Amino acid sequence: MNFQPTRLPEVILLTPRRFGDARGWFTETWNKRTLAQGGIEADFVQDNHSMSADVGTLRGLHYQAPPHAQDKLVRCTRGAIWDVAVDVRRGSPRYGQWVGVDLTAEGGEQLFVPKGFLHGFVTRTPDCEVQYKCTDYYAPESDGSVAWDSLGIDWGLNGAPVLSDKDRAAPAFGDWTSPFVMEGAA
Repeated sequence: MNFQPTRLPEVILLTPRRFGDARGWFTETWNKRTLAQGGIEADFVQDNHSMSADVGTLRGLHYQAPPHAQDKLVRCTRGAIWDVAVDVRRGSPRYGQWVGVDLTAEGGEQLFVPKGFLHGFVTRTPDCEVQYKCTDYYAPESDGSVAWDSLGIDWGLNGAPVLSDKDRAAPAFGDWTSPFVMEGAA
């Protein structure tokens, strides 16, 4: 497994090795020991799987607040997405900064998004499937979102995105108070 920190060092791009032959390929997408050796200590308890029919479907920017905050390990298993993480840990020197990466089924890349970061993605292909592991169970009382267009993120859209009602109604970043505090921040 290749571990590549992004410009937000806590957000890590992982690329599992693929072993191929005439039949196709095999890859190990998650191994607790391998991730720990790469500096990721995550106890995943839930897997989620979404399918988005249309190109330009935007899901995010989402979070689950403490005490049910989640680390996520995200991968695209059909098609391609632009995956985004935003540091929203109060006291972080990178507060409000974002990073985006392409995740494709063909490439097998995965993005580790830790607690204290908003997460969202936009689909680049039709009938796109995304799967991700989470370190806490879904808790509706902790579920939240921030407006996708309130942080200056370049989503690479060619028109208006396809949004859920929840994402259309999300507060702007400037009108929102983060429930996350950077460890060690005063």
